[in-house]
Formats: sequence, C-alpha cells, structure tokens
Amino acid sequence: MSFREDGYAAVDWAADYLDRVGELPVLAQVAPGELSARLPLAPPEEGEPFANILRDLDELLVPALTNWQHPRFFAYFAVTASEPGILAELLAATMNQVAILWRASPASTELELRTVDWVRQLLGLPDGWHGHIEDTASTSTLAALIAARHVTGRNVVVCSEHAHSSVEKGARMLGMELRKVPVDDELRMRPDVALDDVAAVVATVGTTSFASVDPVRALADRAHAAGAWLHVDAAYAGSAWILEEERWSQDGVELADSLVVNPHKWLMLPMDCSLLWTARPDEFRQAFSLVPEYLRTPEDAYALSEYGPALGRRFRSLKLWAVLRCYGAEGLRAIQREHIRLAQLFAGWVEDDPDWELAAPQRFSLVVFRRNGSDEENEAILERANRSGEIFLSHTKLNGRYVMRLAIGNARTTEDDVRRAWEVLRTRSSRR
Repeated sequence: MSFREDGYAAVDWAADYLDRVGELPVLAQVAPGELSARLPLAPPEEGEPFANILRDLDELLVPALTNWQHPRFFAYFAVTASEPGILAELLAATMNQVAILWRASPASTELELRTVDWVRQLLGLPDGWHGHIEDTASTSTLAALIAARHVTGRNVVVCSEHAHSSVEKGARMLGMELRKVPVDDELRMRPDVALDDVAAVVATVGTTSFASVDPVRALADRAHAAGAWLHVDAAYAGSAWILEEERWSQDGVELADSLVVNPHKWLMLPMDCSLLWTARPDEFRQAFSLVPEYLRTPEDAYALSEYGPALGRRFRSLKLWAVLRCYGAEGLRAIQREHIRLAQLFAGWVEDDPDWELAAPQRFSLVVFRRNGSDEENEAILERANRSGEIFLSHTKLNGRYVMRLAIGNARTTEDDVRRAWEVLRTRSSRR
C-alpha cells in the first residue's frame, strides 16, 4: 500500500480506538513479561506491510495497554490527548523539524515563543517572562535547579516533604543537598525555614499527592531576602489559572524566578509538553549557553536550546497551537470547570457515607479519601477495584496512612463514569 493509504488506515485505527476505549479495561490485564513472551527475540530481516503493524496493535499491544484515554482513568493525574493535538503530532513528525537554533527551524522557534506567550496570557502571568517548552516537569525543574546553582553559587535545595520526587531526583543528579521542610495542617510547606545557604526553594502549587498549595508569597519574600532562587512547580494545577475562580492558588507566583506548568496534564495536549518560564532570562541563558562554532549564526538570540539542557528540540509548539486554536480559551475552561464539578460531586458522596472519609480537602479535580478501616483493607479495596478493569485509581500515604486518590482530567469523563467509580469502590469494599 502507499503512504496515503496507510495513513488513512492509521487515522481510522486512531478514531476507532478513541471510539471504543471506554469499552476496554482501564488497567492492563496482563502479567509482567506476558507481552515480551509474544514478541520476536530478533529484529526482522525483511520489511513487511504497515498493515501488519496495525494488526499487531490490536492483537499484541492493545491488550497490554493501560488506557490513559479511558474516561474512567482516575490514577496519577488523568490526561487527555485531544484530536487536534493527535493530528498535530502527526504533522510535526511529518515535517521532522530539529530546532537546535533559529536557522534550523524558524517556524518551530517562533511558534514556540508565541504559543507559550499565549498560555502566559491565559494564565494571567506577568508580562516580560521568557517561556519555552521542555518535555516534562522533571526536566523543567532540573533546568531551574541548574540555573539557581549557577546564579547563586550555592548547593542546597529546599522543598516541601510533599514536593514531587523530581525535585529530589534533580538534586541527586546535580550532587546538590536536599532539605525537606515539614508541612502545616493544610499540607503546605512551612515558610519559617533558614535559607541563608540555599540555592533554590521549590514551592508547589498542586502537590501530586494532595493538590495542596504552598504559601508562595511568603516563601518568595524569604527566598529573595536570603539571595535564593524561587522555582514554582505548578505542573498540574497551574493550568487551572485559566479559571478566575482558581487563581487564589496563584498568589505570589508573580514573584517566582521560574515556573513550570504542564499543558499535557490538563490542557488536552498529548504527552509531552512542559512550559518553563523565567523572570530572569539573561541569567537563565548564561547557565546553559554553550554554542560551538558550527552552530554560530547571526540569529543566536533566538536559539531556545540555550535555555535548557537539550540541543535537539521537537516541534512541540505545533500541538499546543492546534489545541489552543481548536478549543479556544472558553472550550478549555468549560472542560476544567466540569472536571472540578465532578470532583466536588465525588467528594460529597464520600462525605455523606459514614463508612468513608475525605483524607484531605478536595482541591482542583483531585479527591483524596479512604474507607474507615485498616491500611490493609483500603489497599485491598483499591487493588480489587483496579483489577476489575472498570476503573483505575492510585494511592498515596498521609501521616503514614494509606489513602486513595481519584483525579479527574479526561475530556471524555462524564458524571456516569464518576458515579460508576464510586459504585465499584463500594462494592469492592471488604465489609460488603
């Protein structure tokens, strides 16, 4: 078959998958190594038709998928790869731009600058911030720590005990000392911490486990008084700033030296797209700028590779551009408001049932809860529910207790899906 015919077949497969994903098990129903046992040990000597790839997608890979596009995927932070973003990924791969510098891809470079600035405006962030795209928040935070160490000459990172593990991993990779700060009754990092020898303070808006919001303004005042860099990790919750009613969580963010928000978490973008802004672009660039002679051009100022670890850069801005244009700000706001409403609805069911309790305040589209009983009972309930294939939730621990997390973020999730999750959890309860 021709490229065109194979392409039609691939798009048809993608459309069919999205149509039927809600009928598939959410969590992969395979054992470790089961797929590997069905894959050839050696690569093929001769080529074969693309149709064979689509056949094996259905027969081999789909049964081993945990379906992140499923409307009852409630684990981690649920995400949506929307249709405009999917098609834009195809087009980006077609053009295969490698934006190592402006001359290598003027379109990718300038579209990235513009679309990231569009998001800055939508989120209500300050004018003048420089923004670019990294792959994930782990890379964005790593870049911020590198810049902080370069600017301050110090080697200590401070964060909440509930900060994302990428902060600890980044500090470890850089050989920096990490100090975790206890939280208050609202699970926020306490600001009364000594920062005199600190390179970077990482404040979180929307922690992974509980969606708690650190006191950014107080932390900014103390960090800057001590000469430390303030990085804000708003990878999940930052997208909610497109909603005026959620901008309470943005208090003090305008004082940050750097900020990360992941549109692939809650703005309908396919993985991966992480936006990293800095209020100190010249110093940030100094930390990364290393241009060999063979890459020197008159347009050096446009080289976004000088603002982060990677030299090669994919055309990620194309999918951001497509999603922003096809949904518009109001379309994205409507989806987020519905997700928050559904989370509030689920939290209400938990509160109304004497056998269950909220473990933390419901924030954004996340609900953290547990059944009254032992950790072992709660773990067994969640495992049985996940193994049913009907829903997929994840867990965390709060003060040593096992708690469940239900995160709503898929554009296809309806009230019926959330209600079904509640029914499955209750019927899998060990006391029923």
